[in-house]
Amino acid sequence: MAAPFVPLFPGMPGTTEMMVILLIAVLLFGANKIPKLARSTGEAMGEFQKGREEVEQELEEMRSGATGEADSETTEVTEADADTSTETEK
Repeated sequence: MAAPFVPLFPGMPGTTEMMVILLIAVLLFGANKIPKLARSTGEAMGEFQKGREEVEQELEEMRSGATGEADSETTEVTEADADTSTETEK
């Protein structure tokens, strides 16, 4: 019989797991490089969010532009129909 699979960190990491992760980070990077690493990670996340917002804004502009074009075409067709019906009545 095989032993059941038990994950090392089930769910969200608790206090003990966070301490282990922090200890490993300090051992890998050194205590004086951790703030620099955190700062550069924060800056990268900010740039990523700014880029994502720009892309979302461009997509929204494209959607509203496509909707605006469809509305203008409908208006043009309606105006053409109105001109035709006016000529027919004369």
